[in-house]
Amino acid sequence: MIKAKKSLGQNFLIDKNILEKITNITNIKNKTILEIGPGTGNLTSYILYKNPKKLIVIEKDFSLAKKLEEDFKFRDNINVINDDILRIDENELCKDKLTVFGNLPYNISTEILSKWIISFKDHFWFDLLVLMFQKEVADRIIAEFNTSNYGRLSIISNWKLNIKKIFDIKPASFSPQPKIDSTLLCFYPKNNFIKIKNPKNLEKITRIFFNQRRKMLKKPYNQLFNGNEKVLKKLNINLNLRPQNLNCETYYKLVSEYENLVS
Repeated sequence: MIKAKKSLGQNFLIDKNILEKITNITNIKNKTILEIGPGTGNLTSYILYKNPKKLIVIEKDFSLAKKLEEDFKFRDNINVINDDILRIDENELCKDKLTVFGNLPYNISTEILSKWIISFKDHFWFDLLVLMFQKEVADRIIAEFNTSNYGRLSIISNWKLNIKKIFDIKPASFSPQPKIDSTLLCFYPKNNFIKIKNPKNLEKITRIFFNQRRKMLKKPYNQLFNGNEKVLKKLNINLNLRPQNLNCETYYKLVSEYENLVS
């Protein structure tokens, strides 16, 4: 009997209706699939049923990884990797573009997403991410500017990705049941996005601006740009506004201007 480990943020998806819906989101047949956090292999079974060319699963829990190897030992198109997704270079996993499914551990879900976004170059190693988050985290990811949920995670997530909410999932669909609802999101690579030389500057600037999200923009702007009037006029920024009043595109342009000034 496999028990979920709280330390690894494990909540296993057991609802067959939801599992079916997830694997119907996109065509899986003859594609190379990456599954993050397969747990007891419930979603894994549904993915394999759709006949992918290859399925790579990454499971940090050693006992679960061994169970997956045993359960699917008669399938020659699955590769079980016992490792931490935060330590893996996805570009090295496969030459094919990957379609990714993930019931991400709640305790590191934003860390995983941020790692992927910051590490993207001009080449995307995937064509689609189908990822599950705590609902409150998903709400922050898809939040529009001028709303209370809008912040750093919204801006960073939307830089190179188009995001679509699929549906919410109730606690009863999991074992053990979490105390909160979950949300499934799809992420698609953008064809065009504002170029930033060092993505860590996006993290830096959003952190400084949203460190005091209820305060006006004047203090963080002066901290970063030393009151530079040219940038203000160029981007048409009113320093009496608050951080949540600037849309994502303005923050990307701010980062680009910041890099020009410090280079």
